[in-house]
Amino acid sequence: MTIRIAGIGTSLPAKVVTNHDLAQHMDTSDEWIRERSGIGERRVGGITSEMALEAATNAIEKAGVVPADIEFVLLATCTPDQIFPATSTQIARGLGIRCGSMDVNAACAGFAYGYAAAYGMMLSPGGPDRMLVIGADSLSNFVNWTDRGTAILFGDGAGAAVLERHEQGALLGQDFGVAGDLREILYCDHDDTIVMEGREVFKRAVRAVTQSVQNALEQAGLTAADIDVVLPHQANIRIIEAVCTRLAIPMEKTHNVLEHTGNTSAGSIPLAMAAAEEAGALQPGTIVVMTGFGAGMAWGSVVVRW
Repeated sequence: MTIRIAGIGTSLPAKVVTNHDLAQHMDTSDEWIRERSGIGERRVGGITSEMALEAATNAIEKAGVVPADIEFVLLATCTPDQIFPATSTQIARGLGIRCGSMDVNAACAGFAYGYAAAYGMMLSPGGPDRMLVIGADSLSNFVNWTDRGTAILFGDGAGAAVLERHEQGALLGQDFGVAGDLREILYCDHDDTIVMEGREVFKRAVRAVTQSVQNALEQAGLTAADIDVVLPHQANIRIIEAVCTRLAIPMEKTHNVLEHTGNTSAGSIPLAMAAAEEAGALQPGTIVVMTGFGAGMAWGSVVVRW
């Protein structure tokens, strides 16, 4: 027995902020933002626990199970509702279940970390048979809406996946890392707003993600040519294009939602996963790469056989 993803769910706030909206109060334009990031709009006004619960409920329904079947809740987020308790406890509460739960903070790489952690827990002795892995962030609450360098990028959103024991599906390779000395290029202090050195983040992200995917593929005994689907962190379409160029992966293999969501941090990979599923790209046996990077500077990649 290995582990498969049995159901995927998403959640986005109702409020939309377009590039044209931003151009009303800062020196920017729709063309300028799209050219540099690929983003056309973002959703704002979300609360992490509420989005996570909605995405989780949708994933459970898609998996054909009920909340009582979930034995552990893992939430990847860098925007918890409170300092404590863990926001995952509120997800369990909302689902009406009492089971183990924890939050994981690896910023925008959080879902890849959460997936690997859940996979390892489930295969350990006495591990849960079914887990809920969620990525959710409400970054709009920490954006300086007068800062053109960050306000154009970030939004709110959540995605969730039900993992269950099954003969289908397998984690084939993984790679994780952090460069703590790069903390200053992307961070957010308590009661403050996001600070980012955009050009430096871009360069570091391209290098880190490229190497991370290569490391994970090598561990899996595969090459870039074996990849069927890429689910990248939805930060900037130019970063995704640069990584694909370096790895010789056609952009057509990526599934992207950032044009309509912006950078939703830990929510971005599962949101892209839901888009890939809707497109019919996630068939049994498909080789899928999930890769993310974020503040820390943290990165992580997993290679999965669907």
